[in-house]
Amino acid sequence: MVDKGNTYGERVSRLVGWGHWFAFFNIIAAMLIGTRYIVQSPWPESLLGQFYLALSWVGHFGFLVFALYLLVLFPLTFLVPSRKLFRLLAVIFATAGLTVLLIDTQAYQTIGLHLTPVVWEVLFNDGTNAISADLQHLFIVLPLIFLLQLGLSEWVWRKQRRLSHKHVGRPIAAVFFVSFIASHLIYVWSDAYLYGPVTSQKANFPLSYPMTAKSFMEKHGLLDREEYQKRQAELVGSENILNYPLETLEFSRRANPLNVLVVSVNSLRADSLNSSLMPETNQFASKSLNFTNHYSSSNDMFGLFGLFYGLPSSYADSIKAQSSLPVLVTSLKGQDYQFGLFSSDNFNDNLYAESIFRGQSFTGIAFDESRSVDSQTIERWEEWVKLNPEGTPWFSFIELVTVANASSLDGGEGTAEQKLRNAYNQAVTLADDELSQLYEKLQALELSDNTLVIITSNHGTEFNETKTNSWGANSNYSKYQLQVPMVIHWPGKLAVEYTHRSSHLDFSVTILQDLLGVSSNPTEFSSGRNLFDERKRKWILAGDVRELALITDKRTTVVDKFGNYKVYDAQYRRVKDENPSLPILMQGLTELQRFYSRNN
Repeated sequence: MVDKGNTYGERVSRLVGWGHWFAFFNIIAAMLIGTRYIVQSPWPESLLGQFYLALSWVGHFGFLVFALYLLVLFPLTFLVPSRKLFRLLAVIFATAGLTVLLIDTQAYQTIGLHLTPVVWEVLFNDGTNAISADLQHLFIVLPLIFLLQLGLSEWVWRKQRRLSHKHVGRPIAAVFFVSFIASHLIYVWSDAYLYGPVTSQKANFPLSYPMTAKSFMEKHGLLDREEYQKRQAELVGSENILNYPLETLEFSRRANPLNVLVVSVNSLRADSLNSSLMPETNQFASKSLNFTNHYSSSNDMFGLFGLFYGLPSSYADSIKAQSSLPVLVTSLKGQDYQFGLFSSDNFNDNLYAESIFRGQSFTGIAFDESRSVDSQTIERWEEWVKLNPEGTPWFSFIELVTVANASSLDGGEGTAEQKLRNAYNQAVTLADDELSQLYEKLQALELSDNTLVIITSNHGTEFNETKTNSWGANSNYSKYQLQVPMVIHWPGKLAVEYTHRSSHLDFSVTILQDLLGVSSNPTEFSSGRNLFDERKRKWILAGDVRELALITDKRTTVVDKFGNYKVYDAQYRRVKDENPSLPILMQGLTELQRFYSRNN
């Protein structure tokens, strides 16, 4: 019904004035709700970081609410002739907005993500879990918010003239405007100079997109691009301070001074360890501890990062920035183990020198190209063992690359896939012949009774079994790229075949506990558990620096750092109409943050 007694212009003018004050009080309400983000986020330790937080809190919520008013309610002022209907629409819109904001704060506090269509779908897909139930309980406050908005609407309507006469509208608007502009200018400077206490707050608030201007500053001589890139390389991973281990390790059991030999046959998939392709290693496995359902922690070289550190690959940048050695390596050094490190490509990957074996001496080998490089590596290892003082325990790592270099072999006749498979199988058999030399040398050197021997790989190899045009590795998280052998010859332990799921993340826990006498809880220094723990586990964790893969018996869920996910079945076929299990997803995301102590 059209209001009577006022001209159209007068009604619009009063509704515009009312709308401004209504928006102002909703800005205050949004800011109060937004304090939940501040409580959940790390408190900046620098004065500038704290100043930016205050400015962004005021400016962001002021801009967000007023922008929504201008985009939605302001046009309706001219279209809806009834002031009562317009105010009702404004109350409904404000109620919905504050309710969604409240839900977003709860999601941020629970899983560290802001609401997106994907996150919303995950959070509310299963009302039976406790988290979804808690979030849905927030809708109970919706009627209360609606009633408060109705009361606010009426109060502002009655007090509008008095509020206008106080002449505080423009100063208040100026405060929000200056706070918004100042916060973005501070972020522009902080982003250009990599000032962590400010840049680490980028995702504190929802729909927050701080302004950057590196190209503009470079164009006008305010930023040196080379110097920026140098600082960026130096600071990679340093915004997050890593607490690894979380507590100092406790050694309450006497260590068993066995030698340790870890052999990585790079790119060796688990099903290649059979009597046909690898008869010698298959026989060795039958007399050892054989974990037949074992997963690498990554589909690339960072599988070895997980093997030694017991941490997901997402921690690798921080590990590198802080020069943190694996607790396994530091514990071995602490117990006076001698180190011998050998590689058939002379440790060409920077992962070894920059992280896993940082500060250690690598044995460089001048290879004879007419002979197998793996055989020469094993021979150099034998020479080192003979020179090692008798009675002194040692740790040795051997990297073999024959399988990884399978593409250099002639695959014979057939399709491209058949040629690749044939070449790979040939390489696997060659690697088995080379490993047989190692087994013979262990016997000849009388090391079988005092040496722990581990045969494994960095990752597997796929031949498009997933029908996604995936070949080799580093393209998906299927079992073909992740499942690898894990064979352990452990003096004093009977030969057993284990079929429970295990992970590279479990290896360091096992050596630290069962060999070196560590009594600390594995959660203090690893994301894995003891290899011999046969209890059913909910998931296996894999991934790289960009993604997380949570692998269960029936599903694999791949999640990126923004909360976007994809679900695959046991054959790694995309399941588009299924959502991941929220508890499993939360546990995985929590594991990626557990060793960080944010220091802003």
